[in-house]
Amino acid sequence: MDSTQLALLALLVGVIVGGSVAAVIFAALRARDRARVEMSADVPDGVREVLHGMDDAVVVVDSSFTVLAASAAAAPFELVEGGTFPTEELRALARRVRTSGTDTGLTTATETMRLRRGALPAEPRLVAVRATRISPRLTLLVLRDITERERVEEMRRDFVANTSHELKTPVGAVSLLAEAIESAADDPPQVRIFTARLQAEASRLALLTSRIMNLSRLQASDELPQRDVSIDEVVASALDAHAIQADSAGVEVVRGGIRGLYVQGDAQVLSEAVGNLIANAIAYSPRGSSVGVGVKSVDGVVEIAVTDRGIGIAEGEQDRVFERFYRADPARARRTGGSGLGLSIVKHAVQRHGGEVRLWSRPGRGSTFTIRLPESAAPAAEPAPKRGRKKKRPATPPPPRPTTPAPAPAAEPAANGEPA
Repeated sequence: MDSTQLALLALLVGVIVGGSVAAVIFAALRARDRARVEMSADVPDGVREVLHGMDDAVVVVDSSFTVLAASAAAAPFELVEGGTFPTEELRALARRVRTSGTDTGLTTATETMRLRRGALPAEPRLVAVRATRISPRLTLLVLRDITERERVEEMRRDFVANTSHELKTPVGAVSLLAEAIESAADDPPQVRIFTARLQAEASRLALLTSRIMNLSRLQASDELPQRDVSIDEVVASALDAHAIQADSAGVEVVRGGIRGLYVQGDAQVLSEAVGNLIANAIAYSPRGSSVGVGVKSVDGVVEIAVTDRGIGIAEGEQDRVFERFYRADPARARRTGGSGLGLSIVKHAVQRHGGEVRLWSRPGRGSTFTIRLPESAAPAAEPAPKRGRKKKRPATPPPPRPTTPAPAPAAEPAANGEPA
């Protein structure tokens, strides 16, 4: 082998060795950069801008559960940049995704949990949390509040089940009474008895249908009109609507408290809510007793309290009296024709006005239901239209006199000095 061949062979070997060394160095640099990226706790560029534009609560946390980036919607859940996870449930979910991702390939997990949204006394919210592993040290969590969705679905199921059950009784009674009237066609007195009972069941069915429609309207998403509502007019309307019921039951309804208070909302809905409380108080009060309706203002909140001296409500049942179709005393409700929807309508009507309903009751001592609504300022008086009419009166009569020929004879006596 001559020197030329040896030189070419050495050159080839050098190229191969150099290329191999370069490849090893390049691979090492890539591995180092990849490891640096994976082990870095820095949030990638543009992630914060994306999170700030999202409506859901989204956060990026590191291995120590410190929030590195968060959307604005995450703040009510106490998830802010620089803070830590407030609950162990969130830590456990992030830890499970981060530690099991390399072993099992699990990079995403979803879990439903209850988290408090806001400070006390805010109630816990049902939240679907989806955790995604970004890197060995970074985890992305998306929190979606599904409380209202679950509540609406539960209400729909309960409403359908309860409504079908409650409608079954009067519909069945109407059918049986119709058959009884047909079979007693030759007995007029018996027909009159069956007809009266049929009318009573039809009235009960109409009342139940009306209240179901009212409750459905209150639970709809449509906004109620916001107008200045006089509490005096609301209470007076409710008292007038149940005056006959109070006289028939031998119960005196007494109105007290301060006057001249106003709230924002729908006067008809509020009158119906107060009327339902008055109707219940009358129905559950013994003959000869009294029902009190009091109004006062406390720290910017209007309170309308309806107090009776009836049978009262046991402590274990007080949390359920606002449920649809629930009756504290089913036997009395059957006698009075109650539908079990009155207090549910009250609750939803008051909630739609930004208020709440409170209950105090003791068995044998009676009950007090209190509607609490945000107070609003009384509307200003409007005397401007009256002043406008006074200004126009002296301006309108004079112009017609010189334009019409009829007043001419009347002007001559005035020129002669005779009294007009």
